[in-house]
Amino acid sequence: MPETLIRPSLPTDVAAITEIYAWNVLHGTGTFETEAPDATEMARRRDEVLGRNLPWLVAEVDSGDGRGPQVVGYAYANLFRLRPAWRFSLEDSIYLGPQAQRRGLGRLLLAELIARCTALGARQMFAVIGDSANAGSIGVHRACGFEHTGVMRDSGWKFDRWLDVVIMQRALGDGSASAPAGD
Repeated sequence: MPETLIRPSLPTDVAAITEIYAWNVLHGTGTFETEAPDATEMARRRDEVLGRNLPWLVAEVDSGDGRGPQVVGYAYANLFRLRPAWRFSLEDSIYLGPQAQRRGLGRLLLAELIARCTALGARQMFAVIGDSANAGSIGVHRACGFEHTGVMRDSGWKFDRWLDVVIMQRALGDGSASAPAGD
């Protein structure tokens, strides 16, 4: 794959983000949504994450066909849960277009996401991975230092079958070794 740029997302990336997510909704088990949201909804979701001062990143590669750089994947971190005691714990989400899968882009996105969330003072990151057979996502998280912490069995129904949810976790910065700054 050509050289990859991992960068903060822009409003102009929403169309590509919407297309990537729609493909994953319609063909994958990494998300439990069954109907793809439109660009307006995806822009709202992106704005919500950015409004919390959390990162939403894209992976951009040159198309090689004269169209110039194309967004082929994205990743973001959001609050793991809304209650105040969870404020230092985040959940990551990573989605790649079909042409970008199994090329190391998920790992690049996740590594940059971890670095940015650590710099923000977050202490834990959780991966809530749809489908225990999702070896790609599980492998990317493991390669980035996440550990398996649990499975929620048969918790989602998609594509006429029950799906597990795998929970993985990674400490950020000092993790639980010290109190968070400013608290």
